Amino acid sequence: MRELVEVMAKALVEHPEEVSVTETEKNGEIIVELKVAPSDMGKVIGKQGRIAKAIRSVVKAAASKEEKKVTVEIQ
Repeated sequence: MRELVEVMAKALVEHPEEVSVTETEKNGEIIVELKVAPSDMGKVIGKQGRIAKAIRSVVKAAASKEEKKVTVEIQ
């Protein structure tokens, strides 16, 4: 999941070198944290959160194939 989020985020931002994605597991749930440069935050979130919602939907679909629960947090 980490690689999927990283590829999508790097395609959206102006400073791909500042994208960092970490993956942790708590209580059987995978938590993916996405950090981007402050100037790129709007590009990752999108108008009314549409891009963030789309990223979460794609990750959720990929996770359901593997029967895992994944949460994406954008910081």
